[in-house]
Amino acid sequence: MAELTPAALLQAAADPVRWAVLERLAAGPRCVCDLQEHADVSSTLLSYHLKVLREAGLVTSSRRGRWIDYALATDASSRLAAALPVSRALVEATP
Repeated sequence: MAELTPAALLQAAADPVRWAVLERLAAGPRCVCDLQEHADVSSTLLSYHLKVLREAGLVTSSRRGRWIDYALATDASSRLAAALPVSRALVEATP
């Protein structure tokens, strides 16, 4: 998988459905059934959004029987933070 540009990484996370999934996974790994209960989209559309997040390297998935569990990738938050365009002066001024 090719490394995404910062803009492409942020675009993958910026969709409201995908952002909600990332927020839910920030609390810990979740079964796709749990994500579906809290998503306001069809299961087909949720699968598409999860695919986008997987391809961006922001989430990981593992099969447990007939269920699929999702988790934030270990480097997801640092990659998203690094993708943000911030002023070098702001970063240097932060203790």
